[in-house]
Amino acid sequence: MCFYNGISVSRAEYIRLMEIDIMLKDYDLSLIRPMQSGFDFTDWPVIKPVDGGRTAKLELMHWELIPHYFRSWKEVGQFRKGGLNPKTGKKDPPKNTLNAVGEEMLKKPTYRHAALKRRCLVLSSGFYEWRHFTPAGSKKDIAYPYWVTLKDREYFFMAGIWQPWTDQETGETLDTFAIVTTKANTLLDQIHNKKQRMPVILSDALAREWIRDGLSEERITEIATFQYPAAGMEAFTIEKAFRTSDDPTRPCEYVELPGLF
Repeated sequence: MCFYNGISVSRAEYIRLMEIDIMLKDYDLSLIRPMQSGFDFTDWPVIKPVDGGRTAKLELMHWELIPHYFRSWKEVGQFRKGGLNPKTGKKDPPKNTLNAVGEEMLKKPTYRHAALKRRCLVLSSGFYEWRHFTPAGSKKDIAYPYWVTLKDREYFFMAGIWQPWTDQETGETLDTFAIVTTKANTLLDQIHNKKQRMPVILSDALAREWIRDGLSEERITEIATFQYPAAGMEAFTIEKAFRTSDDPTRPCEYVELPGLF
């Protein structure tokens, strides 16, 4: 799954998506976020279609697609933490809606309407995943973090879906989103070897199509399960304490860890 993301756009004056240019000077927001955890439940830069996808704008959205049937932040918190459900009297496991499974989202009431009507693009320069490996002499496996990005790209687009949500107790309204995930390609299959999933990273042409109106359910599922070619990606190990590092993408070698092939 994709729970840790990074964006670092410092050279570009605009975000280009085929014939659409989104001028960064028109937005009072920073695209320098080297590492952010989805479990912070805060905002992230997202490209939102305008006028049926004929053009688009940049917007900060809350990373966590909140379903309309949650009436307050208290209910959202209960969903995240799990524990005793006051309505059913039963114990619920912790859950989150940071990601949406591309193969299944049209079958899930939580995601279906957003997937049909509200598709967006999540900006990224790279993301973080863990590879599990048991070194010689160890009794348990160890998680080794990787930085995963595209070759020669300052930024790229992940498929996303979004949902407006209103807190019925306070009247607060915000746009919320989830990153779409699919089965891992040959690179992520080695790195994310516990879950074998990856974010749906789109080519520019597919990204442009994703935010247009009028896609059939079949085409939505085809794009939502697209695997970006491993040959266009690169990855390397980083420090285990990357979440508190001043440079979270700093390479770090682990001699006991076999290389990727």
